[in-house]
Amino acid sequence: MIHLPFRLRALRRQHGLSLEQLAQRTGLTKSYLSKLERAVSAPSISTVVKLAQAYGMGVSQLIGEADLDQDESVCVVRRHERMPLPSVAGHSAYRYESMAGRRRFRLMDPFVIYPPHDKQQPAPTFPHGGEEFLFVIQGQVQVTIAEHSISLEAGDSVYFDSELPHSVLSLGEQQAQVLAVTCSDQGPTAGRRAVSDKQA
Repeated sequence: MIHLPFRLRALRRQHGLSLEQLAQRTGLTKSYLSKLERAVSAPSISTVVKLAQAYGMGVSQLIGEADLDQDESVCVVRRHERMPLPSVAGHSAYRYESMAGRRRFRLMDPFVIYPPHDKQQPAPTFPHGGEEFLFVIQGQVQVTIAEHSISLEAGDSVYFDSELPHSVLSLGEQQAQVLAVTCSDQGPTAGRRAVSDKQA
């Protein structure tokens, strides 16, 4: 249970719970939960069971005895394991791959964009609350943010308020690849909308 205090703090933050709310879920006191998260007290097995039930997971996963691949506190995604995301309605030329794996509760949504070259019609814009970071992995892209049009090459990046209308198109002959990381301004949530609802 060496990492349990950290795990408990992280889980409570990911679920968006206060100590008082968690106390109501578990029947434990706020002061006792605080001591657990600060490693001042060690939990009994009955306490571990209550906490696991509150977070909807097994005891072995909570205390770190489950396999790493089943532990959402450390989520590894191999290149071939990236999950394709549904295309945005009416814009099938855009391809996306999720890099968040099985982690259900998260503050960030990382994914890879394969933007199209098509300039025959205006590129769709996808404003959403929060902030966004784009890093060009391969190729060249044109990023349009509100009235600003920016050309980026491999290794370049841009960070912006994602409430602004924005779009990405590939430039040149090579298919561009862009790492996008979005961060919601609404804090940690469970079962968020599919990333395709708020793509870059």
